[in-house]
Amino acid sequence: MNNPIPLLQANGVTVLHPEFTYVASDVDPARVAPGAVIHPGCRLSGAALSIGPGSVIGAEAPATVADCQLGAGVHLAGGYFEKSTFLDGFKAASGAHVRPGCLFEEGSSLAHSVGVKQTVFLPWVTAGSLINFCDALMAGGTSRKDHSEIGSSYIHFNFTPQRDKATPSLIGDVPRGVLLNSPAIFLGGQGGIVGPCRIEYGTVIPAGQTWRGDVTEPGRLVAKPGFKRDIDVPYDARTYSNIQRTARNNLTYIGNILALDAWYRVIRAPHMAADPFRRACHQGALQRISEILNERLSRLNELAGNAVKSPDATNRAFAEHWAAAQDTLAQTIADRAAAPVPSEVAAIAARPPEADYLHTIKALPEADAHILTLWLEWHVLQVGKALGAYSDFTQHYSVSR
Repeated sequence: MNNPIPLLQANGVTVLHPEFTYVASDVDPARVAPGAVIHPGCRLSGAALSIGPGSVIGAEAPATVADCQLGAGVHLAGGYFEKSTFLDGFKAASGAHVRPGCLFEEGSSLAHSVGVKQTVFLPWVTAGSLINFCDALMAGGTSRKDHSEIGSSYIHFNFTPQRDKATPSLIGDVPRGVLLNSPAIFLGGQGGIVGPCRIEYGTVIPAGQTWRGDVTEPGRLVAKPGFKRDIDVPYDARTYSNIQRTARNNLTYIGNILALDAWYRVIRAPHMAADPFRRACHQGALQRISEILNERLSRLNELAGNAVKSPDATNRAFAEHWAAAQDTLAQTIADRAAAPVPSEVAAIAARPPEADYLHTIKALPEADAHILTLWLEWHVLQVGKALGAYSDFTQHYSVSR
């Protein structure tokens, strides 16, 4: 069996104590940048693995990294990382458990002992310690100091009594979040949100609060008592109490992921073409987005399969609508790369980058930012239009501001 470690070292990768490091034979040494540092106890594997310059793996504890893509200056201090993509400057402290389908953009971070899966952080989003935050996208904030925050000991509750995971939560959104000019969101520690939620920019949920529901107005401090009264009533786990909201929030989430896909294909692409490590991250990000879309479609199918067995007529009506609509939505997802690009958007994308990605986006003129937001909102709305007769469950969502 081939041992890639000598080739890594010859290419300028620092492998501390190679006798205590495992690198699988399917790892391509050319996809690990000179200057990367691998500490003892680490296990690297996967033909899709790519590690950018200045990245450090396993500085606090052994790290397993499988089929991930790392940008420049990424620090994975210890834990488990699989089929996920980390852009420049991402940091994860030890004890991380990063399962497939995660995309963490520039400057985002996890403190120690954080579990994630199918999770997207836009730039600078910061998670504290002892957190479980799967099946969610979070945005907001304008800089590393002015960032959206998830407090320590926080949970995104993503599994229902009906035994489904049609529970993705949108904290912020894509059409405004990618422009890096929206107010930060604060989720206080020792709390949680019950998915699927939609949380607007500028929201503050104080520590100790388990939030159920949506926050649809920006700039709100919100809290509610856990329950207004004692509950001890008959319960049938086959019944969804508000399946319209569940469906609407799932479709909104899918629309936002489609918008993110468009952003990476059109706006991000020129900024990620300069070297093979950035290109690997771009390819990895598109793969993560594809995985998320497939997951969300699968979870809606699961929801419909449960709803059709419900004694509630509204639940069964959802299942009937979904049976007619799922193929149309699946086709919309499959055709996303062929979506038209308005000439105004193409003109913005064609400008040579004058600086790094974050600086370029933050320096966009207000008129250009508005054009890009409208274009991304169009992608969100295509989900509702694709569903036709299913619009009863999407009419409450509008991206008009």
